[in-house]
Amino acid sequence: MNSKLPKVSVIFPVRNEGKNVKMTLDSLFTVKSNIEMEAIIVDDASTDQCCHFLSNYPHKDKVTYIRTNGIGPANARNLGAENAHSDYLAFCDAHMTFEPFWIDRLVHHVIHGRSNAVCPAIGSLTDPLIKGYGQSLTPSLKIKWHQKHKYLFETAVLPGACIVISKKVFQDIGGFETGFSTWGHEDVELSLKLWLFGYQCHCEPNVTVLHLFRTSHPYSVNYEGIYYNMLRMAYLHFDDKRIKKAKTLVIHGSAAKIEKRVIQDGVLNKRGQYLRRRKMDIEELFKKFHIYF
Repeated sequence: MNSKLPKVSVIFPVRNEGKNVKMTLDSLFTVKSNIEMEAIIVDDASTDQCCHFLSNYPHKDKVTYIRTNGIGPANARNLGAENAHSDYLAFCDAHMTFEPFWIDRLVHHVIHGRSNAVCPAIGSLTDPLIKGYGQSLTPSLKIKWHQKHKYLFETAVLPGACIVISKKVFQDIGGFETGFSTWGHEDVELSLKLWLFGYQCHCEPNVTVLHLFRTSHPYSVNYEGIYYNMLRMAYLHFDDKRIKKAKTLVIHGSAAKIEKRVIQDGVLNKRGQYLRRRKMDIEELFKKFHIYF
């Protein structure tokens, strides 16, 4: 192996994934690559024994297993990054498969300064002809996928299914939002932070990973938690007008009650820190990507 090639730590947050974890790792370690990879499994309070196979796994010398007690996907990813031994990180879902040289081609853009954080095209495991190419946001802050481009292109949002980034940049922006204790908006918040802090996010449309798109989660989803994350993200990055608009998107539960929790949790102090670090404001970013919010 060429010793000059980088090593990559591939981080998987896991919760009740059943057979998917083994499927994902089997693909990771059997597809062709010139990159040395380690896998970091952060098992966030699974109850289905989905990681028990690791004790006898053929590639277990390349796998770090960490068990947590329900810290949420954002902090699980952060914990994985803290335990990474490589200068480059790939954050991936634990229900996907990979094509030959996928990581070589993605990390190449980061190493050579073409991008600070990059995603591949995300295809469906059940119908590989269905693909999305990076993401943007709708007027109700929902995710929408870009259409295919010929070459590497800028994307407003990096899908959490697969993000490649240097450890240096990831640490510089503070990683995924530590105040998110449940699922929801963690990849959007990370992407906004990258752009606002002066970094660039891209999609490489000529690399595809396949992802299991599910109609329901294998664990309970806290909808108040999703609204909490949305309003926390708004307070961290939006102007006052957009914060007010974000509150109108809370249709289940009390926006005022959730907002109170967000403020009590110290978001205003962090907002001040972020404003001082900005290289771009949210108005400029949303105009750049035609986000009408």
